[in-house]
Amino acid sequence: MTGGAEGLLPTMVSQAVPLVLAAVAGVFLARCLHPEGRGVYATVTTTAGIAIVLGHLSVGRSQIALWPVLDRHRSLVANAAILGLLLGLASAALTFGAVTALDLSPAPALMATALLAVPFGVAAFNLKGVALLQGRVGLANRSVVTAAVVLYVPVLCLAVTGTLTLPAVVACWTVSTVLPFALFVRPLGLPTRGEAALARRQLAMSGRYHPGTVAFHLLLTLDVLLLAALVTPAETGLYTVATSWLSLSRVPTDALAQITLSHQAVRDECDARSATARAIRINLMLSSVAVGALACASPLLVPLLYGSAFSASLAPLLALVPGTVAWSLLRPAEQYLVRLGRPMTMTALAVGALAANLGLNGVLMPLWGAVGAAVASTTCYSAMAVAEVGWFARVAGLPAVDLLPRFRDLRWVLSELRPCGRAGDSVVADR
Repeated sequence: MTGGAEGLLPTMVSQAVPLVLAAVAGVFLARCLHPEGRGVYATVTTTAGIAIVLGHLSVGRSQIALWPVLDRHRSLVANAAILGLLLGLASAALTFGAVTALDLSPAPALMATALLAVPFGVAAFNLKGVALLQGRVGLANRSVVTAAVVLYVPVLCLAVTGTLTLPAVVACWTVSTVLPFALFVRPLGLPTRGEAALARRQLAMSGRYHPGTVAFHLLLTLDVLLLAALVTPAETGLYTVATSWLSLSRVPTDALAQITLSHQAVRDECDARSATARAIRINLMLSSVAVGALACASPLLVPLLYGSAFSASLAPLLALVPGTVAWSLLRPAEQYLVRLGRPMTMTALAVGALAANLGLNGVLMPLWGAVGAAVASTTCYSAMAVAEVGWFARVAGLPAVDLLPRFRDLRWVLSELRPCGRAGDSVVADR
């Protein structure tokens, strides 16, 4: 990946825009909706997000696995859209039925509104994966930025005019989740015919990864729902402010993982391993700096921005710091591990981490509330990162020291952050 129009700097900008908008809008949401309303919004959108993850059936994993060995890339594009819409529709219907039957939703009408976006969210998720495999990082970036603008700019306008309500925020979230699908249609040559035999092959492959993918997502999000169920919506609101604040650290690490994907999906095994090792080292460096800066600034800025009612978010925020750094290593590691064709091992790691998280939350949440959720998350994120990065190191034949940041990694980052970048300085060059 060369420094250029679709390099690290523009990708970081595309990652930063949604997170900065989310942070600014989050301040207004917190002040307008207060902890309880913030918690209800988080519960509704988290549930819809889980439905998207359940619905995509890890088709993106099959796209990564088949891309280096399959010449029918057009069929993969078509199947990404078709499977996404069909599986997303089924997931939305099942999720609504489940939350209604179990009386889990604090606002059924808002839940139904959010779930309308699920089929399009699933299809857009698959199509974004295809765009990244094609090396079209700019297209993926535009979809992210557009969705963020559509969600947060109306929220900010409503907040400034004093007309911000929960239904309005959920409606904005629904539209912003649908829109990226429309943005991918023309650039990726849709609509076009899918391939049924290939779809069956994809589902057979991705179905073995999916329990792990679902567990991986639940590990990140289920604590929000558990807090709402076991403690209070207000405690949920405090916790989501802590996680939202630290999510700003994902700007550089998600950007690097995104531009690395096409280099991990090449035929040459040596190049794929080199790209992965470098991404892990740089993500460790970037995440440590970003998370450390946010943690140091939080005692001053969180109460100032969100209000004194959210001062209690500081304790869970600090408890999440080590886990946030560890989490940044998982995406580049997993993007490589899919190549190994060991779906059950990956599933076992994710399910084991989720089970441990549930057990720890069951003990710690009633005692410490949001702080307990943060301690449980940090523990499980760290354990999973050690397991997956260690697995990659064994396969690649690398000692642990080769996964620690080097001075030339810092030089590469600095060169990519210059407006022009250094042409020809590849993310896979690690010699």
